[in-house]
Amino acid sequence: MTQRVELATLRDRLAVDELISEYAVAVDDGDWEAYRGLFAPGGRADYRSAGGTEGDAGRVAVWLAESMRAFSVRQHLIVNRRVRFGVLEQDVGDTADVRADYVNPMRLAGDGTGAPDFVSGGRYAFGLVRTDDGWRLRQVVIEEKWRRTPERSAPAGVG
Repeated sequence: MTQRVELATLRDRLAVDELISEYAVAVDDGDWEAYRGLFAPGGRADYRSAGGTEGDAGRVAVWLAESMRAFSVRQHLIVNRRVRFGVLEQDVGDTADVRADYVNPMRLAGDGTGAPDFVSGGRYAFGLVRTDDGWRLRQVVIEEKWRRTPERSAPAGVG
């Protein structure tokens, strides 16, 4: 690999990492306009494995806004990010796939200032595309693997 290609790959990896971090922050902060802005035109999200919905970014943002009201505190920790560009790992193309694990502690609204009482974990599959505005999400699929809920029932379709 030439130095120019290595530098381009490094810049893309940093941009992709920033996009994934912005995704987590938008969800945690309830910034649904920013959430929608992270997606390419036609971008979709699928939260069905966590009891949620699937659809275009706008539709999913509406669902998230409603379901996340149940939680006064949210903190998505997205870790172990594995990035693959194009068809081959060394291909610096205009698409990328990211697999990343997550832990998502949240506190139900009205539970005071105690520790999180709802925690889930699993894996994200992010599909990205390079646009004129930089890297954007074309697909987000969540695969919830486990969930710990409080003694009382958590609202349906959250995760």
